[in-house]
Amino acid sequence: MKKIVIASSNKHKISEISIKIQPFFENILSLSDFPKIGEIIEDGNTIEENSFIKSRASFFHTKIASVADDTILEVDALNGEPGLYTARYAGKRATYEKNMTKLLDNLYGVENSLRTARFRTVISYVDGENDFSVEGVLEGRILQKKVGNNGFGYDPIFLSTEYEMSLAEMDSKLKNKISHRGKAIQKFVSKVQEMQ
Repeated sequence: MKKIVIASSNKHKISEISIKIQPFFENILSLSDFPKIGEIIEDGNTIEENSFIKSRASFFHTKIASVADDTILEVDALNGEPGLYTARYAGKRATYEKNMTKLLDNLYGVENSLRTARFRTVISYVDGENDFSVEGVLEGRILQKKVGNNGFGYDPIFLSTEYEMSLAEMDSKLKNKISHRGKAIQKFVSKVQEMQ
């Protein structure tokens, strides 16, 4: 396959996905290469819908195979919040810092054993013929405070139960291997290999 568009402007996501899919595509583009597309409104009711909204919009505008991901954090003690509002939990233009602060405030007083949570990532692919989606899940727990300096988003407060360390304590190699997005990308790569 020659070209693919990663339907995102988030540099962290683009580099995380690019590294894994590089061997299969000669040219990897992103939404920043197509400024005319503008902001894509994610108004779906599920992460699957939101992921496809992005990949379909990208394919529609570029006529190039497009891949998009959507990720949510579900916290059991908060009935699945922040869920679909993961990226804008503290408001539309919220920073990572504000989102984390709001989540920690909402979990104030909740004991460690009840702070179970999971990240879910859905990656969708659209080329007009072989549209599909895959999902990756990472189980963990929300910490009482931030730990570690790597990563982005909620990484400093999300503890991987498998490794007993926050995502922000991991180097990028380990995180990309075990993370929700890493797992979804692996499944995506397997599908792409089948298609070649």
